[in-house]
Amino acid sequence: MNYSAFSLLRNALSHNRGWREAWRSPEPKRKYDVIIVGGGGHGLATAYYLAKEHGVRNIAVLEKGWIGGGNTGRNTTIVRSNYLWTEASLLYEKSMQLWEGLSQDLNYNVMFSQRGVYNLGHTLQDMRDIERRVNANRLNGIDAEVVSAAELRKSIPYLNTSPEARYPIIGASLQRRAGVARHDAVAWGFARAADKLGVDIIEQCEVTGINRAGGRATGVETTRGTIEADKIGVVVAGNASVLASMAELRLPVESHPLQAFVSEPLKPVLDTVVMSNAVHGYISQSDKGELVIGAGIDAYTGYGQRGSFPTIEHAMQAILELFPVFSRVRMLRMWGGIVDVCPDACPIISKTPVDGLYFNCGWGTGGFKATPGSGWVFAHTIAEDRPHELNEAFDLKRFETGALIDEHGAAAVAH
Repeated sequence: MNYSAFSLLRNALSHNRGWREAWRSPEPKRKYDVIIVGGGGHGLATAYYLAKEHGVRNIAVLEKGWIGGGNTGRNTTIVRSNYLWTEASLLYEKSMQLWEGLSQDLNYNVMFSQRGVYNLGHTLQDMRDIERRVNANRLNGIDAEVVSAAELRKSIPYLNTSPEARYPIIGASLQRRAGVARHDAVAWGFARAADKLGVDIIEQCEVTGINRAGGRATGVETTRGTIEADKIGVVVAGNASVLASMAELRLPVESHPLQAFVSEPLKPVLDTVVMSNAVHGYISQSDKGELVIGAGIDAYTGYGQRGSFPTIEHAMQAILELFPVFSRVRMLRMWGGIVDVCPDACPIISKTPVDGLYFNCGWGTGGFKATPGSGWVFAHTIAEDRPHELNEAFDLKRFETGALIDEHGAAAVAH
């Protein structure tokens, strides 16, 4: 028996006794310099960059459940930066640059695979929109290109590029640096790295109230008692409006269920990500061989991590339009998350009218891909009490001034 097999057997029989925890489970202190509410990828990344880039050490991340148990573990892991407007594309590109060195930075393999992302065009208007977005990306120094149907046939042989298809494929945009990452690994990697810098990660600690005094946030009420803080950053995807109401704030966001599903494992058949706004579906294949499939949000609002089956049926129909060869593949499991959506399909990364209270929310279906970049700019905003130039346009005040950043088109389908 070789060493690796012996080690596996030994740990199986010992029930992993003696394993070191990836991060500590401390009791909450009475007071912190900064509290981050929300232990998902964005919250953990914020805490990590606050400690690493800004030297803040007395930080707590409060998570009502367990690390990776929320939307971070309930998405389809696509990473790209080919948005239309300069404000959005530069923010996502910053995130892309961080993704490209994230495993080395965290000393944890987040399994970032730059396999490329195709956005299909089915009409002349689709192709005009694609060309516009590709040109806008290039002007901002972001890799993007237009590919023809002939190139698609060569690159993705199982894709239905027949001119007789119900939705004929004319061409696509392609971002070669885009791809996928492992969602759990992202949460675990940021949690471990933040812990090593002294951040207290406190799980099973739900925030039930935000305390204020004289127009300033002073701390939070939790299921584990009152915790004071000089600054509070709220990063709770899907539940931002609930936390905002605790501070007597009202946010312009709606929360919707977002579903996805995976197939039984297959041998490698798809080495890229394919998205289509016209048929409203997208697909990739995981390292385990599962086809990962998703579509749009459920139309109704709510906070449940579940959705309606007609949305799944519609996604299946969309994928079979693109890949008829998958018609006999069986679905393995499905899940749902919660997304909070702003009117312009762009996030809020902002100070609030309450001094010392900051919100990062409203990412809609684009939150996972922004994880490191979101944490990086939000950490700056909290530490400096002012936005970084990359998130200055995503201030809460834009809904008063009308300076919106409409990314509904480039957001494509839910991803």
